[in-house]
Amino acid sequence: MPGIAASDVSAMNSVAICARSITASLGNVEVLHDISLALPRARWTSIVGPNGAGKSTLLKVLAGLLAHSGEVALLGRPLNTLRARLRAQQLSWLGQSESSADDLTAYDVAMLGRLPHQAWLAAASAADHGAVERALRATQAWDWRGRALGQLSGGERQRVLLARALAVEAQVLLMDEPLANLDPPHQADWLAMVGELVRQGRTVVSVLHEISMALHADELVIMTGGRITHQGPCSDAATQRALEEVFDHRIAVHQLAGQWVALPRL
Repeated sequence: MPGIAASDVSAMNSVAICARSITASLGNVEVLHDISLALPRARWTSIVGPNGAGKSTLLKVLAGLLAHSGEVALLGRPLNTLRARLRAQQLSWLGQSESSADDLTAYDVAMLGRLPHQAWLAAASAADHGAVERALRATQAWDWRGRALGQLSGGERQRVLLARALAVEAQVLLMDEPLANLDPPHQADWLAMVGELVRQGRTVVSVLHEISMALHADELVIMTGGRITHQGPCSDAATQRALEEVFDHRIAVHQLAGQWVALPRL
């Protein structure tokens, strides 16, 4: 990759995604401005910031879904040189307001996550069925695997789409607002699931509006105005100060029952 020297290779072994000098536009408006960052492997990084900060746009760039200038590397290899099939095996994506045919069953939707592993028009293998079952059980969607997607509530639908992303069994998972429509117990289940993925050595990158949930991550990337203002561990005082500042001190970070939470500042 031009701009990434050979001397960087050893350091990149511990990095899941590396981005350098990223600029991206939506329409004729530039929304990301010269962004560079490195996201560590086998960690959960959450991207946070106020509305319009460019969080979802950045995540799409990292997923290879949006045209941009600059360079992105996935697991040490230039993203734009990876064959689509290999990239889809290594990187799983869950976007906002994801759609799928309402007449497909939950099981069939989750099976879509196995397409990168299947030969053209080949029948699903035992490995595919096993991955789908694990994914549906992990999201507690197994019991209604035979129901059509159009018959499910918003929260149930979101859990099926999450299962589709998990069924890929990729090393890197990018999730944009994965907690949408999930009630608090299932948000807690999502946290537990992410913790298990990280323990397995996988990398999770999420965009979250739920700041207290994001504070459970290993690291925060804090954005505003299409730029990164801070990146660091959630437990670090500098990260917490940067988080409060980007929200104009309308929130305050506290430790409650051993966990960091963001509370409104009245």
